[in-house]
Amino acid sequence: MGEIVLYGANWCGDCRRAKAWLREHAVPFAEFDVEHDDAARDRAVELAGGRKNIPVVVLPDGRVLVEPTNTELAAAVEV
Repeated sequence: MGEIVLYGANWCGDCRRAKAWLREHAVPFAEFDVEHDDAARDRAVELAGGRKNIPVVVLPDGRVLVEPTNTELAAAVEV
C-alpha cells in the first residue's frame, strides 16, 4: 500500500486520534497542517467536497475519508 495523506491541525482532537491510530498500526502517512499551510487547507476543502471538517484522509487509491472513525480507518487500510 502506498502512503496515506492526512490533512489536519494540532488542535483537532479527531486529527490527533486518527494520527495515533495510524501510528499504533504502523501505517505510514504524510501529514499536512491546514492551520499553517493555506495551500493544504484549500486542498483539504476541495478533497472534502467543500466541507471544512478535518481530518481529511486521502488513501493511496484516491478514496477520501472526512473525519473517519477508527473503524473506518481500519476498514480503509485493511488492518
